Amino acid sequence: MPSHPGPVAPEAALPRRSARASFAAAIATSLEWYDFFIYSTAAALVFSTTFFATDNAVVSALNSFATVAVGFIARPIGGVVAGALGDKHGRKPVLVGAMCLMAVATSLIGFVPNTEVVWLAPTLLVVLRLCQGLAVGAQWSSAVLVATENAPAHLRGFFGSFAQLGVPIGAVLGNVAFLIATAVSSPEAFTSWVWRVPFWISLIMLPVAFAIHRFLEETPEFKAVAARTAARPEVRRSVFLEAIRSHPGAILAAAGANTAGVVLFQVAITGSVQFVTTYLDVTRTAALTWILVACVFMMPLVPFFGWLSDRFGRKLIFGLGAAAMLVWGVPMWLLIPAAGPDQVWPFGLAVIGAVIAMSLQTGTQGTLLAELFPPEIRSSGASLGYQIAGIIGGFGPFATVALINGDPANAWRVGVLIAVLAAAALISLQLIIRRDYHSTPGRTASDEPEAVNAR
Repeated sequence: MPSHPGPVAPEAALPRRSARASFAAAIATSLEWYDFFIYSTAAALVFSTTFFATDNAVVSALNSFATVAVGFIARPIGGVVAGALGDKHGRKPVLVGAMCLMAVATSLIGFVPNTEVVWLAPTLLVVLRLCQGLAVGAQWSSAVLVATENAPAHLRGFFGSFAQLGVPIGAVLGNVAFLIATAVSSPEAFTSWVWRVPFWISLIMLPVAFAIHRFLEETPEFKAVAARTAARPEVRRSVFLEAIRSHPGAILAAAGANTAGVVLFQVAITGSVQFVTTYLDVTRTAALTWILVACVFMMPLVPFFGWLSDRFGRKLIFGLGAAAMLVWGVPMWLLIPAAGPDQVWPFGLAVIGAVIAMSLQTGTQGTLLAELFPPEIRSSGASLGYQIAGIIGGFGPFATVALINGDPANAWRVGVLIAVLAAAALISLQLIIRRDYHSTPGRTASDEPEAVNAR
């Protein structure tokens, strides 16, 4: 099947509606990703000694990062459930529900007790991390579609990128929270209880969710689908199963194209922090500061590359991102081991290079995936493709620890992993391009610039 740009919002739609929808999507995803990422940061800095302490530092880190991966495993389940609900009942209620679930689960993580009962705290962490994964899996497609389906066709890439903008903003907010917590407390107090404060802050999501529910309209495209369904009621099979049956290739290609970016982001903001603070004597503050700088640098790049995708095509900009990851993966992990307590800049340069490469994909992937599917199954199809990539991506920090295996000289192995996944992303993108050519009658290679720009 070809790409499905659909009617989206009418060209005469008020710019205010597009701006309001993209702003709501950015706020929602920023808070969601803040909650999701602070768990990874706490796992890198605290959990290996607080909840998973053993005589072997590598085993402790692996146990800690295994719970990080649990959240990513749960994401596709949240995406499946929310995708079906979003295709049947609307994008907005699913987004609001996901925000409420995330707020409650994250705040409860801050109350998990340090206890002599060795299984209790890890069990609670796993359960609450599962809830976080369900929530972030549920919110992604809803936020992307709220932004893209309210946007005029010629600016879908730009407005759609605001849902993706929540990724660096969430990471910035999370790092700021932990930097402040580190600065105002002693190392003993931070490990004892101060690390919990960033988790309690997440309760602010509840009033924000209420405001979105109160003031944001449902998307015009879903309203049109709902009107057609009401006019011609029929027994409809599972939306999830329908998406798999009718678009299996698009789902798998979307997953393959997105995996490298998810892995690189997790390795850059979490795995690298654990590596430099554990093996290179880089301070927690220095590492988090450079992650903060890199994410701030990423923030304007995401909408910029989204805008470029409106001018030059989603696939071109997305493909440039995959190529950049392929080129930068190994040099990144040759630079990071050169860092030290008196020379942190190689770490900073490595991470900044990574976020430039990631921004090319982050700014385009939401709209690219949404346009692969028709409106009736768009929430389910796009979410499945994105969240399957998330399962693999969630093991990025775990794979970093396993590949390095306690020896900083092995860091290059992580770079090879990133390069291999980036090559797979380019192959998957080529499958998406070939799928469009072969499924659209009369299209030839000479049609590509115009056809791509129309998307």
